[in-house]
Amino acid sequence: MEQHYKLHRVKELADNDEEFIAVLAATFLEEVPEDAERLKNAVAENDHYTTYQAAHKMKPTIDLFELGVLADLIEVQDWGKFEQSHDINDKLSIVLEAVENASAEIRVDFNL
Repeated sequence: MEQHYKLHRVKELADNDEEFIAVLAATFLEEVPEDAERLKNAVAENDHYTTYQAAHKMKPTIDLFELGVLADLIEVQDWGKFEQSHDINDKLSIVLEAVENASAEIRVDFNL
């Protein structure tokens, strides 16, 4: 449990309400993998605007669940925001792997 994510901030936000924590975990699974896929496709298509939007939307949840890739996600977001031309795929891969690992672990930990 909590190898690829941390619940410290989630528990703090939920005031240790286990039911609310489970709702937050379910919401993570509903939104973050879908946003990550959108982010991946946007970078592949060199779509800066959608990259920025998807990364910006993911930031609070990635931070709340402490996936440890917030700085990488911000770099991807800034790539989109400032329409940069350098290769961002390394940072994107780090973010996508973290989302995948955390999602799998949350599914098991919360029986979702």
